[in-house]
Amino acid sequence: MATKKNKDGPGNGTIALNRQATHDYFIEERYEAGLVLQGWEIKSLRAGRAQLKESYVVLKGGEAWLLGSHLSPLTTASTHVIPDPVRTRKLLLHRGELSRLIGHVERKGYTLVPLALYWKKGRAKLEIGLAKGKKMHDKRATEKDRDWEREKQRVMKHG
Repeated sequence: MATKKNKDGPGNGTIALNRQATHDYFIEERYEAGLVLQGWEIKSLRAGRAQLKESYVVLKGGEAWLLGSHLSPLTTASTHVIPDPVRTRKLLLHRGELSRLIGHVERKGYTLVPLALYWKKGRAKLEIGLAKGKKMHDKRATEKDRDWEREKQRVMKHG
């Protein structure tokens, strides 16, 4: 659902990607969510000090939460607050999107995976994917396809 163009201007562009997600999951739908952040977290994001590698999304009490994402605090930005780099952060989604996601996760065994953290109109947005886990043989098939595509490109180039 989220279509984004990466312009490298102020307030635009990608902050962090979760490349592991596409390796471990089949992403079926994508949603854009806002984040409830503290001031020091915004400054860390502007400095590009965010990581989504071990993060995941949890639905609890009819709300979505981002767990395990790491925002490294800047020493200059957090003098009067004690920053918690891996705190649970609330995600902002429309009520309809939330209820749809809750239905998929609870009844159909889907997982919510953070895919990308980026700027949109000066606000930090998180792209989350509705995903199904890949089995080991699926991962091998994906790697095989990727290797074959690479080999085809190499052969075509050298003709």
